[in-house]
Amino acid sequence: MRDDASFGLGLKNNAVSLAEPNPLWQEAYTREAKAIRQALGDKAIDIQHVGSTAIPGIKAKPIIDILVGIERFDDGPECISVMEEIGYDYAGSDIVPDDHIFGRGIEGESRTHLVHIVEHLGHNWNRMIAFRDVLRGDAELAGAYEQLKVELAGEHAESRATYTGAKKDFIGKVLMDVGLS
Repeated sequence: MRDDASFGLGLKNNAVSLAEPNPLWQEAYTREAKAIRQALGDKAIDIQHVGSTAIPGIKAKPIIDILVGIERFDDGPECISVMEEIGYDYAGSDIVPDDHIFGRGIEGESRTHLVHIVEHLGHNWNRMIAFRDVLRGDAELAGAYEQLKVELAGEHAESRATYTGAKKDFIGKVLMDVGLS
């Protein structure tokens, strides 16, 4: 079985660096989704690969973003100990409203995976899936997003929070164009 480094994963905490598209990212997601499914069982209604590593052909931070849909957001705390057993640290639910965030390596030197546990078909679920699907279906828009990411990574190489915040207008416009806010 491959380790995370062989998938080209891992980024120093708080740093911003983009990697060339890597076909192994899908395999890394599939492996991790299987482990999460096994750990959470029926609590996980659906598990999806989101974020830039889920959009073929664009540069991305080498961190696999995984979206897990559960019945009710308030059931998220029931997932904490189970996720910790498979190597995730709970970052909390106050970073992004209605999003229980887990990371592998949050306390360590680098991060390889980020898991969002949200209400299935709720606001956050719909936004993340819609953004991914729009970019997967529009190569020109995906290219524009990649160009923005490259520019922002150069400007905010040591502040992931600032980098992420600077992408919000682009993401918001894409979502507004498909009827989500």
